[in-house]
Amino acid sequence: MAQYLFTSESVSAGHPDKVCDQISDLIVDLHLEQDPHARLAIETLATTNRVIIAGEYRSKATISDEEIETAIRELIAEIGYEQKGFDYKKIEVSNFLHEQSADIAIGVDATENKDEGAGDQGIMFGYACDETESLMPATLFYSHRILQNLHQARVEQFQDILGPDAKSQVTLLYKDGKPFGTSKVLVSTQHSADVSLDKVHEIVLPILEASLPNGWMPSKENILINPTGRFVIGGPDGDTGLTGRKIIVDTYGGAAPHGGGAFSGKDPTKVDRSGAYMMRYLAKNIVASGLAERCTCQVSYSIGLAEPLSLYLTTHRTGKADDQFILDWILENIDLRPRAIRERLNLNSPIYLRTASYGHFGRSPQSDGGFSWEKTDLDEELKKLI
Repeated sequence: MAQYLFTSESVSAGHPDKVCDQISDLIVDLHLEQDPHARLAIETLATTNRVIIAGEYRSKATISDEEIETAIRELIAEIGYEQKGFDYKKIEVSNFLHEQSADIAIGVDATENKDEGAGDQGIMFGYACDETESLMPATLFYSHRILQNLHQARVEQFQDILGPDAKSQVTLLYKDGKPFGTSKVLVSTQHSADVSLDKVHEIVLPILEASLPNGWMPSKENILINPTGRFVIGGPDGDTGLTGRKIIVDTYGGAAPHGGGAFSGKDPTKVDRSGAYMMRYLAKNIVASGLAERCTCQVSYSIGLAEPLSLYLTTHRTGKADDQFILDWILENIDLRPRAIRERLNLNSPIYLRTASYGHFGRSPQSDGGFSWEKTDLDEELKKLI
């Protein structure tokens, strides 16, 4: 269509599902700090004053149940939960972690006769577009930005008024495939019981204006703030949280396909995570190089096998070189075996807790290897394909 509306949503670090994602990735980081080759698959459930962790691990790290529980409480305190129904001091933590199946290890581990295989079968996607400086879809970019700014305002000014649980949703008008302005914006934020809806509006409106481009603030009737009128009970007390239930928030806001698996709680031998990071890395470099305005990449793996089963690429008819030509260059120059991906992107590092809120993509690469898949160090080579 020449003109259309498109919407993406985001959730805050205090959303119950995101609390669980962060706890799962916290445990991954605790192990990787001591053992870069640790294998983990961690799931978390959070509800009223209770956190349950379960899953499998194989690790040389020595971390006691008490240390894990202390770290979880500290994380929940940092997120901001000291409420009657979810209090970092009062929660009961149930730990059901156990050692990984030896059968999985046989398929994944490298031997004299075979390279390290993928930790599971699966399909993974990566995407990039030139709608924003981060090469992310604009609807998701601004949904994240609103909540990041709301979080900062809460921590710095409004801790007695606002709670940590919040959601945003941004609908943009697109013309000829490019974002043109904001049609509607929605924010729901937890607040204390004695605060009026008018006060919540007074706090949120300037944050919205600062988060959107100049001139993109929608009309008053198209701004929805706490539309139910009251949002006092929130977080895991208001809605049970689970790891891996916000995968579209984690990726591209629905603007691109998503593979079959979530990211959080998984070590980087799990291609659900490392394969998706690698596909973003390729797609972003293709767009950053000027080869295309948009790019989607897909890869697939089999458990136990090192080489991918397939690689797909499309520039959505925006490419300055033929898609097959770009794909052939990748196949000739980029090693997509799981171990090679981890080595290229330095994924055996404790860098995952920070990914578990406000998206895994569109962030800035960090000196310790965090968000390494956002680097654009292939763009000079890719420019030669134009």
